[in-house]
Amino acid sequence: MKPLRIRLARLDTGLGAVAALALVLYLMFLIVPVLLSLKTSFTNQNILFPTSSFVGLANYRAALRDTQLRSSIEFTLALAVAVTIVANAAGLCFAVLLNRTSLSYRVLRTLAFLPQVISGIIAGFVWSWMLSPTGLVNHILTATGLVSQPVNWLGTPQLAQLSAGLVVSWVLSGFTAVVYLAALQNIPRELYEASSIDGASSRQQFRMITFRMVAPATTISVVICLITVLKLYDIITALTGGGPAFATRSIAMYIISVGFSNDAYGYASAIAMVLLVLTAIVALSVTTVLRRREVDL
Repeated sequence: MKPLRIRLARLDTGLGAVAALALVLYLMFLIVPVLLSLKTSFTNQNILFPTSSFVGLANYRAALRDTQLRSSIEFTLALAVAVTIVANAAGLCFAVLLNRTSLSYRVLRTLAFLPQVISGIIAGFVWSWMLSPTGLVNHILTATGLVSQPVNWLGTPQLAQLSAGLVVSWVLSGFTAVVYLAALQNIPRELYEASSIDGASSRQQFRMITFRMVAPATTISVVICLITVLKLYDIITALTGGGPAFATRSIAMYIISVGFSNDAYGYASAIAMVLLVLTAIVALSVTTVLRRREVDL
C-alpha cells in the first residue's frame, strides 16, 4: 500500500509540474504578447523613430474613421459567415457519407481530411494556379463546353471574393468532416433501428436523430470555423494578395500592411485589439446561442 501511495504522490507531482509548465508557456506566448500589444496600441510607436509617446485613444479614434479598415471588416465578416455555413454543411454531408467501417471508406476519410493537413500557403498558391485563366479549372470548363472562354476568377472583385470563399470552405471542410464523423460514431445504432421499426424514412432519421445528436459537434465546428476565418491571413495572401482593388483583404492582412508596410506599429496594435474584441464577441455570442440550442434539443 505504501509504495502505491508513493507512486501516486510522484504522479501528482509530475502532473503538477507539467501543468505549471503549460501555464508558464501560456502566459509567455499568449497573455504577455496581448498585454504588450495593448500597451503599444496607446502609443505612436513607429520603427522609423527611436522613441514613442503616449497618444491615448487616438489610434482607436483613427480606426473608427478608417474606411479601408471598415471594408476589411465587412469582407472578413461576410467571408466568415459564408465559409462557416458552407464548410459545416459540406463536412456534415461528407461525414454522413463516410460513416462506414470498411477499408475503402477509411481511405476516403483520410482523403477528406487532406485539405486541413495542407499548409494554407500551399493551398492558396495551388488554387491560385488552378483558378488562373490558363489553369486547370478553366481548362476543364472550356473543354466540357460549360464556358466559351476562360473565366477570370481572381481578376474581378466579385469573382475573387467568391473564389476565396470556396477555397477557404474547401480547406475547412476537412476539419468539419472529422468533427461530425466523430459525433456520428457516438450515436447509438438502437435509435436508428427503433425509428426504422416505427417507419421513419432516411430523411426523417437525419432530421430527428442525426441533426439533433450532432448538436455539440456543431457548436465546436461552427465556433472554430468562425475564429479561423476572422483571423485568416495565409490562404488569402497566397490566393489573391488581397486584390483586386483590396476586395479580398482580410483584417489580418490589413494589420500586417499597416504594421510592416507603413511602420505604424501603434496603430496596427490598435487594430489587432479591435480584431481580438470582435473575435471574442462573435465567438461568445455564437457559443451561447448554440449551447442554448443543445439544451432545447
